[in-house]
Amino acid sequence: MEDKEILEKFQNPDSRNLAFNQLVRKYQQKVYWHVRKMVIDHDDADDLTQEVFVKVWTHLDGFRKDSQLYTWIYRIATNECLNFLSAKKKRFFLPIHDVAAELAEKLDSTDSLSGDEIQLKLQKALLKLPDKQRLVFNMKYYDELKYEEISEILGTSVGALKASYHIAVKKIEEFLKKD
Repeated sequence: MEDKEILEKFQNPDSRNLAFNQLVRKYQQKVYWHVRKMVIDHDDADDLTQEVFVKVWTHLDGFRKDSQLYTWIYRIATNECLNFLSAKKKRFFLPIHDVAAELAEKLDSTDSLSGDEIQLKLQKALLKLPDKQRLVFNMKYYDELKYEEISEILGTSVGALKASYHIAVKKIEEFLKKD
C-alpha cells in the first residue's frame, strides 16, 4: 500500500487502526535495523522501535506531508536514537564509563550481528565515530539513502553530509588498517 493511501485511511476513524497496522508492517523492520545499528542491543532497539511507532501514532495527524512519510519516520527514529545514546552517556558519565566500549562488548556477544570477522571489525570501527557521523554513514552505506533524503531526515545540508560521510569513511579506513 502506498504512503498516500495509508495517510488517507488514517484520517478516517473507521480505518485508522488498519492504516496504522499497515504503516507499521511497511516500516517496522527498516526502523528496527536503523535503530539497532546505532544502539547495538536487541532489547534497546526493540524498545526504541516501539517508542518510535508510539510517537508516529501520536503525531501522524500533524504530519504536514511536506516530506515523505518514511523520512519523517526516520527522523523520529534518529532523534530517539540520539536521545537514548545521550541519556546513556549522561547516566554513566562518559569519562568513567565508555559507552562505545560497552556497545563493542555487546557486538562481540550478539549472535544476530556476529557476521563474519570483517563485518564485526566494521561495526567496531563505526562505534568509534561520533553518533551523528555514524548515523550519516549508516544511512548512506547500509540504508542506501540519497544525500537529499538524509538531509531531510537530519536537517543538515547535503554538502555537510557529504563531508561527514567522507570523514567517517577515512576514520573507518584508518581503524581497519590498525589491525
